[in-house]
Amino acid sequence: MKNIKSLIRVGIILLSFSLYGQKTKIVEVFKNQPVNFTGIAGDTVHNIRLQDGRIIYKKIKAPDFEKGTDVFVHMTLRSAGDTWDKSGSLFVITDPEKIDIIDIAEGKANFPEAAGIPGYQGIKKGGEYNPALEILRFMTPFGVGHYSDEQKNPRIKYNRPVYVPKWEEEVKWTEDISHLSTAVTGEFIVGVWIDTWTSEGYLVDVELEYSGRAAKKKKVLPLVNTVYYASQTHPDLFSEEDLTVDFKLPKNVKNAKLHYITTGHGGHSGGDEFIKLHNTVKINNEILIDTIPWRDDCASFRRFNPTSGVWVRKDTAFAYNENREKEYIEIKERLASSDLSRSNWCPGSKVSPMVKNIGNLQKGQNQLTISIDGTPIDGDKLNHWLVSAYITYEEN
Repeated sequence: MKNIKSLIRVGIILLSFSLYGQKTKIVEVFKNQPVNFTGIAGDTVHNIRLQDGRIIYKKIKAPDFEKGTDVFVHMTLRSAGDTWDKSGSLFVITDPEKIDIIDIAEGKANFPEAAGIPGYQGIKKGGEYNPALEILRFMTPFGVGHYSDEQKNPRIKYNRPVYVPKWEEEVKWTEDISHLSTAVTGEFIVGVWIDTWTSEGYLVDVELEYSGRAAKKKKVLPLVNTVYYASQTHPDLFSEEDLTVDFKLPKNVKNAKLHYITTGHGGHSGGDEFIKLHNTVKINNEILIDTIPWRDDCASFRRFNPTSGVWVRKDTAFAYNENREKEYIEIKERLASSDLSRSNWCPGSKVSPMVKNIGNLQKGQNQLTISIDGTPIDGDKLNHWLVSAYITYEEN
């Protein structure tokens, strides 16, 4: 049987307009494409569906830029009936000649032992396996799109606070991935994974924008990705031990940078989604990141979350009464689930990498270590951390 990758028809749409005095090119990857579980398939001529539709991917041919380029990824998402907030990941296969997550998901290869630790397969670079390069981490909002029409869904208007004039029809994200230009030019594979278990799922659009402006090219080395694209175990490994990745450089490198994406999950009371936990990342035993990843601005995404659960809480406001006199008044306020602070994400947000300078790295063996004060899985309390890490650098 021929490798399915070789049968993928390459799709490309190029548009041009002036930007920075250059000809910008837009490559359309997905348009109105379903991501769901056993639901409507959408375009299966150009796109491949895996994991019963929870992963879609496509081979892309983008322009080559000899002198480099700026690159931006644009993604739009709409619920097609899924009411929940779900983890999502947009990724690239950087070296299809080696074993990758698509091979595993298609059942054509197994994870090498060196690419994991006991109980957690395919989470790091090892053997002939390269982890997927994550170019955008995102979190779906609650029901945006399918449930945004208050005439069709009259109950949701009672969940809308006064500061939200209307529910948005979709959510859009843009990420500057210019530092990854060498991985997203020429031919490569782009995939989307959403952790949905509904047949309705979501609809997504993805496009890549290339400015054509000369920019320094960098090498890209994916090292870690614990997103369970191929239905691996929920990665609560950090509750047991650090994650260590040994990687070999063929020559000395300069201006190296670490790019680290992290989100905590476990949506129950006291779960890792809702408690502050340290993340520590080291290169060759030197601490580069030591922080508590946390977002407390989730209420600003309220307009994207029409189906979020809502509670009422009592509060006191110093406000005008009916006589236009200020006084302390007891009020009741809506508190939505989507308003709650979380471990580095909000329903409807993207999650950008933390970027730290490494400087120069010597050829030969080097080591990345990630430590998180994670909580073990306990029955249906599925605490886990989705992390990905890669290095960009210039060769001497």
